[in-house]
Amino acid sequence: MTQPNAKMRPRVLVVDDDPIVAESLAQFLMDEGYDAATCINAREAMLTLENARNETDNKKAAPFNIVISDVSMPEMSGLELLDKITDSHPDIVVIMLTGYGTIESAVDAIRRGAFDYLSKPIVDSEIRLVLERALRQQTLLAENQGLRKQLDRKFGLGSIVGTDSRMVKAFELIESVAPSKATVLMTGESGTGKSMIARAIHQLSPRVAKPFVELHCGSIPETLLESELFGHVKGAFTGAHTDKRGRFLAADTGTIFIDEINSASQAMQLKLLRVLQERCFEPLGSNDTIEVDVRVILAANKPLEDLVARGEFREDLYYRINVVRIELPPLRERPSDIPLLCEHLLKRFCVEHGRTIVGFSPEAISALERCPLPGNVRELANIIERAVVLCKRPTIMLDDLPEYVVKGEAANSTMYPRMNSGGMDDDDSATGWRPIPLSEALQEPEKKIILRALRANDWNRQATADQLEINRTTLYKKMKAYGLDRLAS
Repeated sequence: MTQPNAKMRPRVLVVDDDPIVAESLAQFLMDEGYDAATCINAREAMLTLENARNETDNKKAAPFNIVISDVSMPEMSGLELLDKITDSHPDIVVIMLTGYGTIESAVDAIRRGAFDYLSKPIVDSEIRLVLERALRQQTLLAENQGLRKQLDRKFGLGSIVGTDSRMVKAFELIESVAPSKATVLMTGESGTGKSMIARAIHQLSPRVAKPFVELHCGSIPETLLESELFGHVKGAFTGAHTDKRGRFLAADTGTIFIDEINSASQAMQLKLLRVLQERCFEPLGSNDTIEVDVRVILAANKPLEDLVARGEFREDLYYRINVVRIELPPLRERPSDIPLLCEHLLKRFCVEHGRTIVGFSPEAISALERCPLPGNVRELANIIERAVVLCKRPTIMLDDLPEYVVKGEAANSTMYPRMNSGGMDDDDSATGWRPIPLSEALQEPEKKIILRALRANDWNRQATADQLEINRTTLYKKMKAYGLDRLAS
């Protein structure tokens, strides 16, 4: 797609069976800085678009960016023209014109792929705004399609979306590291797409036909993590009734992705260090050494350097896994990617739920760009899926989004106790306060925070743990200590 730029006037084709209306609108567009042409019927319009494409291929002219077409025309209607343009010129943005009594047809046009519609007589300010939005969307689509082609060519994975310079750098690192055996460490907040990147590396590696095995350390109790990774033999511990093959053996000749490595204990870190160095291990309860050929990709959702400085993460393991590092920025630091992600997610969820929704209102996109989105791409996906399911119109509007998004707040901003300017909880009385041990004083607010988080996540413990930035085992212990586990049953 050829994008409008400072040296090229955007080209608009006006299609209307009334020559006076067509010429008048074209003159207005030229006065506004556009290159405009007119056609008086749909067949002439299709021929004009085809000729423009041929001239573009021969580098004689630029293609049309926008078509503005009347709905009601003889022989071939504007809706039929829309269908033909959508099929043969998908890069062109189509805006429909509708007269009195044809609003229903215009809404139908939106469902069939039109960008927007304008009612006659045309208001100058309205058409200016619609054209600006159309060109902005076309530019975003062009960037997205260009990146998608680049990703398909380089990575064979078109579901990764982003034009931020740091994301592009991550894509380049994926391309470079995928063919090697080097250990990869990914860092970034929860929900930034680390699992997807790990799969991309595997799919672009010589091991693509071999197993890809994934494990999240934070979702597995410490007592079971060793068995999950390395397996065990019958009788190794109470309840071990049969031998079990661990994830490392399951990933032999392939790739293993270990997420939330920062939550592994010091003892587990030592075992992982040995596997990385020697490519061998013993199952729990066994003296037999098993050798494996495994590509290892790891991820952390907390800065490992800080954990090393505090003595919570082994320095030798840190240097061993920090061979090739891919840093994924949080979504709030790359808001320009949000419209592209919204479009990608909208198409995905429309297919999954059998819905026909053509896009977002500018107000909805602006709200999503302003929202902190601490859950990153994962949270954005949940918001878009909810909107797709609940939306009753062809376009997702502001009121289709959760209230916290509209207000520009974080999803969990209401979970935490409000403090007044003096640092006191608003529910407390300053005159009734009494000194108590700090550990006891913190129990009640911690219980409230955990309870509110559990309710907000429909009692999903993994989602709650991710939101509170603790591992699942810690969450379960705190739930049990506060009696919240009984509420979940």
